[in-house]
Amino acid sequence: MRRSLILLTIAVLATAGCAAGPGGAGDGRTPVAPWAAGDPTESTSQSPPLDPGRPPAASRTPSPSPSSTPTPSPTPTPPATLPGGGTTILPEHRLVGFAGGRSPAFGRLVPEGLDAAAEQIDAIAASYTGDGRSVLPVFELITVVAHGSPAADGLYRTHEPDDVIAAYLAAARRHGALLLLNVQPGRAGFLDEVARLEPWLTEPDVGLALDPEWAVGPDEVPGDVYGSTTGAELDSVAAYLSTLVAAHDLPEKVMVFHQVHASVVLDEAALLPHPGVVTIKSVDGIGNRAEKERTWTTLMRTKPPHVAAGFKLFFEEDAARGPLMTPAEVLALLPTPDYVLYE
Repeated sequence: MRRSLILLTIAVLATAGCAAGPGGAGDGRTPVAPWAAGDPTESTSQSPPLDPGRPPAASRTPSPSPSSTPTPSPTPTPPATLPGGGTTILPEHRLVGFAGGRSPAFGRLVPEGLDAAAEQIDAIAASYTGDGRSVLPVFELITVVAHGSPAADGLYRTHEPDDVIAAYLAAARRHGALLLLNVQPGRAGFLDEVARLEPWLTEPDVGLALDPEWAVGPDEVPGDVYGSTTGAELDSVAAYLSTLVAAHDLPEKVMVFHQVHASVVLDEAALLPHPGVVTIKSVDGIGNRAEKERTWTTLMRTKPPHVAAGFKLFFEEDAARGPLMTPAEVLALLPTPDYVLYE
């Protein structure tokens, strides 16, 4: 009987021990979280206690082993270039181009004849390479158009739509040419009109041509009087272009200003050099060779030394007063023109 009681006691104790088991209430140990469980043969004392302030994944994600193969560096984006390559205009190139726009009165660069005009530019340009400089063709598009009527905002000018500019830029690119956006501001300010064109001016092959003959005062009408600007106003535009060149890592950008008479640009000395901007003074005006040479001599006297020289010819109007000047006669001018524009 005593042996039976002993055996019964042993059986009850054994059963109770199995119920407590490892980690049960009776062994005095902290339960292990399911995500920390490892090999049941390993000691749980090596696992750190769970920190409520730290996401569990932070303690259970192993650190990656160093890769034996280095990660390749991304390929740098090549800098933007001018048509044909390179980032500088002068002295490597001479610019030769046509002016025009949607009206045939603006010149031969009309929308339906852009490819034909480019071929004419190439034919003329061949006569401007005798001094070893390569020709960079130019399309000069009348983009801001002055009018003798006030327009919707009373500023006597209108803007060519983006699809027109895009068509001219596409044609220029087909022929490796620069596109210059010509601005006739009417009663508006040059800088305001130029800033509107910023989406185009951040392109590497788009520059500016300013036409102050059409920049009039608040009580004046374009075409009734010669407009005018100042060296300080031109300088503000050149400074603005320089910031675009730096901000967008662009090649040199051309800024032409046309001048038909001494009164059209006042205090040119206030036009200073700016990094990344090639400023060109283009002598305008209709006449025979002798008349155009006199205008050239007069207007070149006030050209700042850092400003390049440009010359404009008119196929019909000049020819009506005498033979159109030949490329050889144009290149005989002093200083030698860096930009030759035909209208």
